[in-house]
Amino acid sequence: MSRIIGITGGSGAGKTTIVNSVAQVVPDFEFIPQDNYYKSAEHVSNRNITEFNFDHPSAFDSDLLYAHLRALRDGNPIDMPTYDFVRHRRSEETVRVEPAKLIIFEGIMVFFEKRVRDLIDLKIYVDTPDDIRFIRRLERDMKERGRTMDSVLKQYLEYVRPGYFEFTEPTKAYADLIVPEGGQNEKALEVLSSFMRYIMD
Repeated sequence: MSRIIGITGGSGAGKTTIVNSVAQVVPDFEFIPQDNYYKSAEHVSNRNITEFNFDHPSAFDSDLLYAHLRALRDGNPIDMPTYDFVRHRRSEETVRVEPAKLIIFEGIMVFFEKRVRDLIDLKIYVDTPDDIRFIRRLERDMKERGRTMDSVLKQYLEYVRPGYFEFTEPTKAYADLIVPEGGQNEKALEVLSSFMRYIMD
């Protein structure tokens, strides 16, 4: 049976940095980003970005996500969806994911649903100051997702920030390990790396 490690925190907290650090220690794992399970919202553009709330639990296809995590945990492969963040829709392509000893599940609300949370063996919360997270998100959305500064600001103020405090930040209470400053916290990464080696051995 696979072990699942969940990594959560606000947008721009440094979750991906931690995943990359883990990859240097334990390269043999499968990665499941919660972002791949967003529901399609083709009607959204820079001009009407707030017509779909990507920072609400209902934005995710939670039933499919739960089914896929259960399958991997039980030793069965899945066809993971992919998401086009420029066109805001699920892509036709899927990625075949084979079961592995270690599954890393990362996203902004991975601890929100109890049924999903109960599948996770180690829960990590990445706790990074709001201003740092916002700057990282602004840079990412403009460079990688074709967004304008105005659309990023509007979405952040109307949905991202309120969603973080309502849905993400409270799940810190479920964390087994809280990592301040994200991937910059070398001591926390050392502890996490030791746990990874223990699982793999």
